[in-house]
Amino acid sequence: MINPFEYFATSVGAEIDFVRAEKRRGRGVVGIYCEFTPRDLILAAGAYPICLCGSSRKTIPPAETVLPANLCPLIKSSLGYILTNGCPFFSMADLIVAETTCDGKKKVWELIRDRKPQHILELTQKVQETEAWEHWLKEVGKLKVRLEELYDSPISDGALREAITTMNRERALLRAVMEYGAEARPVISGLELGRLRFRVSGMPEHHRRLAELAEALEERKRKGVFAAAENAPRVLVTGCPMSEGTLKVVEIIEEAGGIVVVQETCSGIKPLDPVSGEGDPLTAIAEKHFRIPCSCMTPNTGRLELLSKLAGQFKAHAVVDLVWQACHTYNVESFQAGEFVRRELGIPYLKVETDYSPGDREQIMVRIQTLLEMTR
Repeated sequence: MINPFEYFATSVGAEIDFVRAEKRRGRGVVGIYCEFTPRDLILAAGAYPICLCGSSRKTIPPAETVLPANLCPLIKSSLGYILTNGCPFFSMADLIVAETTCDGKKKVWELIRDRKPQHILELTQKVQETEAWEHWLKEVGKLKVRLEELYDSPISDGALREAITTMNRERALLRAVMEYGAEARPVISGLELGRLRFRVSGMPEHHRRLAELAEALEERKRKGVFAAAENAPRVLVTGCPMSEGTLKVVEIIEEAGGIVVVQETCSGIKPLDPVSGEGDPLTAIAEKHFRIPCSCMTPNTGRLELLSKLAGQFKAHAVVDLVWQACHTYNVESFQAGEFVRRELGIPYLKVETDYSPGDREQIMVRIQTLLEMTR
């Protein structure tokens, strides 16, 4: 049996087999594209939520036959999988839940609406206003009704609480592993951490393997097996999400002698707060997701608060802000993030704007090396 590190690096095959088997047993499958989509609610409906975000540059050229070349690579890669019939999860999905986090995504949903049933979650972006919260709660309620109609079964409060328990366990297991990056000598690299964001949520094998991974990290601690040199600069990565296949910047940081101790991103620790177990479960699910400090929110003060918290907890020496090409919200917000990191946190900051291609690796390497030298 492969070890847990290898399992998560290659888990897509096991996920495809699992979802196919569950679908044959009558379990639902719902495709999602964003952390704002509540997985807890989908699980409560008797379906598995599956992330469909593209992480391959090979599917970008087919997407560029219908999309601008200077669009976000994550959007292009995601659409490319659909256009080439290269995503078995999309083929198995009963419904696609899409959201309105950015203009590029909103228009792409129109291009695929004839391929699968769709439900659009309208994300209100003034996170500090009561009316925005009330609108979002109604949107989550509409999704609940859509899922009940799709699967012809009511979603009870008991089912919601059971799903919350499952997802809170998953979030806690992920967070526990990620927090090993806070050790004085980390026993897990940023590249290994970057491979942990799997596609299928609520999958029992993933939970078992995450627990095994934590045990393996404890074993590394006992044996003194560390992920970087003792004086390696500790880097906090913020900005756009990454996953297996798009970890170029993390790879470069660690090739240059640093270590990525935490990702603040949606592919990292940012979405892993638990859902409250108190009160109305649907309201608790909606509130947890509404508070995610994404750059689509305005003002997004929550991101700066989280950066401050994580920089202290993980003892960061520098911050790297990853911006995918044409991600305008993160690109514009990088000015505020950079000013905050330099002035308030007092550590070096570097914005890296890039895409999925390897063509700029050497240029990024030089910039990262310079950043790391500033920490010494």
